Amino acid sequence: MCRYGAPRHCATQPGGGGLGLNRGRGRTAGRRGRRAGMAVPVLSSSAVKFRQVLAHFPQELSLAFAYGSGVFQQDGASAGHSENNMLDFVFAVDDSVTWHMMNLLKNKNHYSFLKVFGPKQISNIQSYGAGIYYNTLVPCNGRMIKYGVISTDALIDDLLHWKTLYVAGRLHKPVKILTQNENGKLQAALVSNLKSAVTAAFLMLPESFSEEDLYMQIAGLSYSGDFRMIIGEDRSKVQNIVKPNVPYFQKLYSNILQDCPQVVYKHHLGRLEIDKSPEGQFTQLMALPRSLQQKITSLVDPPGKNRDVEEILLQVAHDPDCGFVVHQGISGIVRSSSIAQSAKTILTAGAKKSVTYSMKKLYKMTKGWLKTTS
Repeated sequence: MCRYGAPRHCATQPGGGGLGLNRGRGRTAGRRGRRAGMAVPVLSSSAVKFRQVLAHFPQELSLAFAYGSGVFQQDGASAGHSENNMLDFVFAVDDSVTWHMMNLLKNKNHYSFLKVFGPKQISNIQSYGAGIYYNTLVPCNGRMIKYGVISTDALIDDLLHWKTLYVAGRLHKPVKILTQNENGKLQAALVSNLKSAVTAAFLMLPESFSEEDLYMQIAGLSYSGDFRMIIGEDRSKVQNIVKPNVPYFQKLYSNILQDCPQVVYKHHLGRLEIDKSPEGQFTQLMALPRSLQQKITSLVDPPGKNRDVEEILLQVAHDPDCGFVVHQGISGIVRSSSIAQSAKTILTAGAKKSVTYSMKKLYKMTKGWLKTTS
């Protein structure tokens, strides 16, 4: 029996559980977002503002969401300041070439010099690194926005397997779903990504921990190994994201925790307990995304031995440093994709915008550092 909140049936099927997928067709985009478990209340900005932004773009989107400090309140920024922050979006599209072709007709000025090469080359460049193409520092409806375009197939692959953890990592945290089509495979992948985040966090946490500890661990997954956390990002970023948004994290993960047979929630202590036995950890390791399992295998298995993945994960499950090995595996995935994607940004944003964007990041990092040392 699951004892996180009220006892209920434990459902562990991929894409199933308490997030309520596929409960009928013809829903509105907002209700579809809630069905995927990620559409949550945001800052005072109304949904109209986001719809006005979307109206500037080709409408052939399988998923669109807004994220970041322009959408959710973060510590260190007043609500008024957040209203002036850049709005960040991700658009998933079924056909990248066609979407960029239509967007070039509508918004050619959003693109760097790469626009002269046409939609096919832009789509080819998109496929490198983390598989997403960003246009940044774009004026739109009186706000500055940044939007990334990723193919639906590449997004599903990252959600299921954590090949780059770039967009999948953003979806570990609360986002504002703006539109989502009736793609059952995408919906199931969104849920699978959240379950994987919980599993990875369990492996890196002690036997007993607070709910906030869990969300801090989850929110930090996509920053592990990211070189921008050394230079370019506020080092308190994870804490700033989680602390003011715990209710949103609860909305995102409560059903998954209720359906998990390995967690016990002690109401009177406000703490969670998980199974840290080798058997429990082996079950969790076997449930991790494929790319992370492969990364862990490469860290543990000496060259030339070529042992079976299950055998290696069983060894890791008995290792006192199991959590550290998992962390190293995640860091390896994030490090590679963040470096490749940042290098690509110089091309996709252009030199001037790249410098401007980097200076804004450095300013935020310095401001956060001064706050922690004052």
